[in-house]
Amino acid sequence: MAITKEKKEDILAKLADIKSTSDSIVFVNFSQLGGNDTVEMRAKLREEGVGYFVAKKTLIKRAFDGAFEGEMPTLDGEIAVAYSTDAIAPAQNIKEFAGKFKDQVNIVGGIFQGVYKDQAEMTEIASIPPLPVLRGMFVNVINSPIQGLAIVTNAIADKRSA
Repeated sequence: MAITKEKKEDILAKLADIKSTSDSIVFVNFSQLGGNDTVEMRAKLREEGVGYFVAKKTLIKRAFDGAFEGEMPTLDGEIAVAYSTDAIAPAQNIKEFAGKFKDQVNIVGGIFQGVYKDQAEMTEIASIPPLPVLRGMFVNVINSPIQGLAIVTNAIADKRSA
């Protein structure tokens, strides 16, 4: 269905805003996704602080053309953009929905730190644990040698007292 020139300008303005304010943008291929599933996905993304915007591929290409380093991934099928000021949240959330809605939602590529990324790279970025988990892992790494020292010291003290 053809859209008016004014509507196209509104969409391009929205995409320009997304381009300038987002730390990460994921290109999402959604096909045969039911209305209820779409509403559920959008609500969950909104809770996580991730925006979701559907636009024509030609307008997406026009809005992002030359704005980032590298080559834009091939946008096949119906495309939306998931975006956020959190660099990892869009990819993580879309990956979660890709697992839930198999063959209906897929990561096609994206933009991470000002560089176009392909599907494999964005999926890898989506696999990075959330910040609280990373902090926990870091604390565990720091605590491990201290804990080992305490166990050894306790063993030496038990041996001497026996």
